[in-house]
Amino acid sequence: MSSQPPFVAPARHTDPAAALAQVQDIYSSSIEHLRTSLQRFVTGADDGQAVRACYPFVRVRTDTVARADSRLSYGFVAGPGTFETTLTRPDLFASYYEEQFRLLVKNHGVALEVGTSAQPIPVHFSLAENNHLEGSLSAERRMRMRDLFDLPDLAAMDDGIANGGFEPRAGEAQPLALFTAPRVDYSLHRLRHYTGTAPDHFQNFVLFTNYQFYIDEFIKLGHALMADPASDYVAFVEPGNVVTRRVGESARPGDELGAAPPRLPQMPAYHLVRADNSGITMVNIGVGPANAKTITDHIAVLRPHAWLMLGHCAGLRNSQQLGDYVLAHAYMREDHVLDEELPLWVPIPALAEVQVALEQAVADVTQLSGYELKKILRTGTVASTDNRNWELLPHPGPERRFSQSRAVALDMESATIAANGFRFRVPYGTLLCVSDKPLHGEIKLPGMANTFYRERVDQHLRIGMRAVELLRQERPGSLHSRKLRSFAEVAFQ
Repeated sequence: MSSQPPFVAPARHTDPAAALAQVQDIYSSSIEHLRTSLQRFVTGADDGQAVRACYPFVRVRTDTVARADSRLSYGFVAGPGTFETTLTRPDLFASYYEEQFRLLVKNHGVALEVGTSAQPIPVHFSLAENNHLEGSLSAERRMRMRDLFDLPDLAAMDDGIANGGFEPRAGEAQPLALFTAPRVDYSLHRLRHYTGTAPDHFQNFVLFTNYQFYIDEFIKLGHALMADPASDYVAFVEPGNVVTRRVGESARPGDELGAAPPRLPQMPAYHLVRADNSGITMVNIGVGPANAKTITDHIAVLRPHAWLMLGHCAGLRNSQQLGDYVLAHAYMREDHVLDEELPLWVPIPALAEVQVALEQAVADVTQLSGYELKKILRTGTVASTDNRNWELLPHPGPERRFSQSRAVALDMESATIAANGFRFRVPYGTLLCVSDKPLHGEIKLPGMANTFYRERVDQHLRIGMRAVELLRQERPGSLHSRKLRSFAEVAFQ
């Protein structure tokens, strides 16, 4: 026998708010049981009894092939059958869950079933934000934990659903969401580790960059906006969960716990927060496709409305000048980090809504339009490689492939971010700035690079933020277009 909180049998709800309330009750009861039991274990007061608590789940049943409105991009199941998913952190995902519940009830006219699932919550995922076990348990007690508590099970948190490889067993329900609760919890913990900020601070629009210069400008801008009482942003959050509130805003509980870390995390994140969570998160992913895949693997569970890459690239055309912009409309993928999950024969399409927003943002910020805009903006294929020193390959080397693909720029991250956006159904886009032209003898030298950074980084960042403003005006159902849906797509956005 094991110690468990009371089991909650599935109950039917046609009111999304009531369904969410039951999810919250089940989850809070489960987490409280695990935390209390863990506290007893840490103090040595436990009775040696195994401890278990399970996630809540939501289920929907339909018996018709009649589809909801064919124009919808999410909020409906693919056909008749039983569909379900486990849920976690209803505090963090409250508005998201309630909206998904509302759409299912509206589009299918059926009740939602909410109850306790059979999926255990790993004890590590029950810890509060500032709780740590490492210093309080001996090695022997840590080993003993394995006998008494459920630990993370990688088999329960793979990406089979998102990758299109999940096949339910006989009698098993079909998935309702791309990610199970353990997979979400795993990524929430990874986000803390890699970015130095709590997942609660992440916003619905994400900018990625591969240079600290952009972050420096974002920090300056963030603090300037906090000094403006008319700003649409209410807080600016930096690594260590250091929160600066907009002038006139009162501090919130937990703000006092923020502290600048002794060293920056691997991929530090900064957040310009809006009250409705539609602000901007910016992450310095550093150099290389491995980091690009890692961070997007985890941010994807937050279901952002869009992510954009703003970075530097090598210009591949002699007609380009240093400081010109490149708007990617196709990707040549030689990054290799997603070859297993997303084979190279899968096309990564440009998304019209994002392309239009990025081009309009360049025009708005530079005050150029029409034929004049073409002087500084080139649309074309971006090649991404995992070899930073590709220039040193024997000649003729990759130049022939670049030419055959019609590539106009080369970097190491953009194709990965776009491909993972396609894979996880997160709208994506890329706007790069030419910082060197190695095929034409213009390599980056220190003095030249410093001038380039001074002249272009601020403008490039303002273009990215303007693009977010334009995308924010789109309806979520339009931005999350049908182009990203597979044949039998899950219902949750």
